[in-house]
Amino acid sequence: MDSEIYTANKFYREKFGKKLIKLSVDGGFDCPNRDGTVGTGGCIFCSGRGSGDFAARGTDIEKQISDAKSRLNEKWGSADCEYMVYFQAFTNTYAPVSVLRQKYYAALEAAGAKAISIATRPDCIDGDVTGLLKEIAQNYYVTVELGLQTSNEKTAELINRRYKNAVYVKAVKMLNDAGIDVITHIILGLPGETKQDMLASVDFAVNAGTKGIKLQLLHILKGTRLAEMYADKPFWLFEKDEYINFVCDILERLPENIVVHRMTGDAPKSLMIEPWWSLDKRSVLNGINRQWRERHGKKQ
Repeated sequence: MDSEIYTANKFYREKFGKKLIKLSVDGGFDCPNRDGTVGTGGCIFCSGRGSGDFAARGTDIEKQISDAKSRLNEKWGSADCEYMVYFQAFTNTYAPVSVLRQKYYAALEAAGAKAISIATRPDCIDGDVTGLLKEIAQNYYVTVELGLQTSNEKTAELINRRYKNAVYVKAVKMLNDAGIDVITHIILGLPGETKQDMLASVDFAVNAGTKGIKLQLLHILKGTRLAEMYADKPFWLFEKDEYINFVCDILERLPENIVVHRMTGDAPKSLMIEPWWSLDKRSVLNGINRQWRERHGKKQ
């Protein structure tokens, strides 16, 4: 067992030889689970910004890139780094391929980026989309982030995911066949789920062929149907120390080649209902790393 967690930072430094800075972009896309194509209202945990609360919706892509660069360069510094464009909000393959091509290339060129990451739903991956991504991958590193959330079909119905697990498996295969790395988003703490359910979701994603994992602590945000459920009948939520230990349990079962892209998550303080302890992200990450070192620091 490696004494270090195989984080995205470590992976990208290996790949590009320097730090990678991710620039979040809102491409102005909608979601088929909101516009009535497969459902309405979206997933019950999703905010009105479609999980893109830190990107500037309604602003042209070039300005978003410029603003994000200025903001993040103040934090990290611009010397000796590469950029990744991250299409985060809503469903970023939910448009004609001609529209996708224009927006993806515009963002890449504006950022001078070497990579692009595209968050989307598995039911919005098809042959045309994978063909475009394969084309882009000839000159850029491309990843697709798929929102699995859970492999428990009953939970999937509860959260209004609106697709079956088989759709995810098919999408991962299509992307892998096209040479595109998949990152899978999994939420820890969904209503009614046991820890065994959550471990099963991680195993399911790994067995399907994902190359990376994003672990997201469930956030109950204002204005969501999840918030209404919690107000009506509060359900179990992780406590901080319990979450830290459980994330380490998950990391221990991951194959060594799986990249860990996230271990907790971000949420605007103005929208947060619970768990408030998660707003101190640095403390949570420090706790995970400390627990990991205690478990594995001396095991080489």
